[in-house]
Amino acid sequence: MVAIKLTDKELRMEKELLEAGSKLADPPSSVDELLNLLDRVECCVSSVEQSHTEPMLIALSPLLKALTADKLMRHSDEGVRVSIASCISELIRITAPDPPYEDDQMKEVFHLIVSAVENLHDMSSRSYAKRINILYLLAKVRSCILMLDLNCDLLILEMFQHFFKEIREYHPETVFSSMETIMNLVIEESNDSSWDLIVPVLTRVQEHDEGVSPTARKLGERVLKASTILKLQLYQEKKSLENSGVDYNQESV
Repeated sequence: MVAIKLTDKELRMEKELLEAGSKLADPPSSVDELLNLLDRVECCVSSVEQSHTEPMLIALSPLLKALTADKLMRHSDEGVRVSIASCISELIRITAPDPPYEDDQMKEVFHLIVSAVENLHDMSSRSYAKRINILYLLAKVRSCILMLDLNCDLLILEMFQHFFKEIREYHPETVFSSMETIMNLVIEESNDSSWDLIVPVLTRVQEHDEGVSPTARKLGERVLKASTILKLQLYQEKKSLENSGVDYNQESV
C-alpha cells in the first residue's frame, strides 16, 4: 500500500480536528464556554474539504463520536443543540455521499437537524446564521434524501411544516431557495410520492385557505412551479373537485 503524503495544511487540519474531538469529549459545563468551543469546532470543520481519505476519517473519528454523545445531543440549551446540528451538518458534507453514522444514529441526527430549523424567524438569535447554514447544507449536499432511505416520512412532514411556519419575507434568498430545493428533492425522489408529503405544499397555494400567510404561499408556489409531481397532483385534485360539483378556484402560479 502506498502511503499518502499529507501537506502541511492537511497535517495542521488533522491536528485541529483531533484536538476539537478531545475537548468535546469532556465539554465545559458553562453554556457560554461550550458555545464558544462549538463555534471554533464549526469554523474548523467548515474549512475541511469533502474527503474520504483514511487519515482524514481517522482525524474526524473522535469528533464524530463526541458530537453525538447524549450530553451534547440532548443538552438543555437550545443554542447548544443548534450548534451541534450545524457541526454535524458540516461533517455530513465532508463524508458525502456516505453518511458519517450508522442508520439508527443518523435518524437521531436528523431529528436534531429538523428541530434546529424551528425559530428560524428569530433573526436576533445567536443561532440564526447556524440555522441558515443547516438549511443550506441539507440542500447542497442533498442529505435530505437520506431521510427517505431511513423511512423518516413523519420527520420529513414535520420539517415541511417548520418551513411554512417559519418562513418570513425578510429572510434572504438562500433560505427560500434552500427550502424549495429540499422539498422538491424529497418529493421528486419519493418512490410512492407520499400524499402526506404533498398536501402541505398544495394547501399553501390554494386561494381559499385564508389561514396561510402570503410568505408561506409564496414558498409553496415556488415549490409547485418546479415540481412536475405537484403540478400533476394539483391538476388531478382540481378535476376531481370539478367533477364532484365543488367550485374550486386555483390561484395562478
